[in-house]
Amino acid sequence: MILTEKENTILQDLQTQEKVCMEHYNLCAATAKDGCLKDLFTQIARDEQTHYQTLGKLMNGETPSITPAPAASRVDTYQPKATYSASSNDADKQHDALLCSDSIGNEKMVSADYNTNLFHFGSGEVRKLLNHIQTEEQEHAEMIYKYKKANSMA
Repeated sequence: MILTEKENTILQDLQTQEKVCMEHYNLCAATAKDGCLKDLFTQIARDEQTHYQTLGKLMNGETPSITPAPAASRVDTYQPKATYSASSNDADKQHDALLCSDSIGNEKMVSADYNTNLFHFGSGEVRKLLNHIQTEEQEHAEMIYKYKKANSMA
């Protein structure tokens, strides 16, 4: 596959964004107070690493295949445990709530970037792949929101 200069530039920008997201989630995992939230952030960091690698393959001329989602997606089956209660008002809960809110904001921005940029590609296969990544970004935000809701942060 041969990409245009514009397509390559877009992929480089998206890849840089994925690297920042990966670093963000690794930092969040390292600083989160709740073990369940640490696990969620670690899982999302791995997803961002996969996105980073996928974009690298695209820039190298490969068109990676999309792994079909199972009938029940991760977001559908994700049921976070409540660590914090509605009456909890401690520093740990506030810290974790801030990490979650910041992460949801990041996911909204990243998802929007994919939505805008995928229309610049001539290849339908590349557009489908970028849309797949965008969907996963939206699922990240939804899982973090589910965590917030279960822990009386939303």
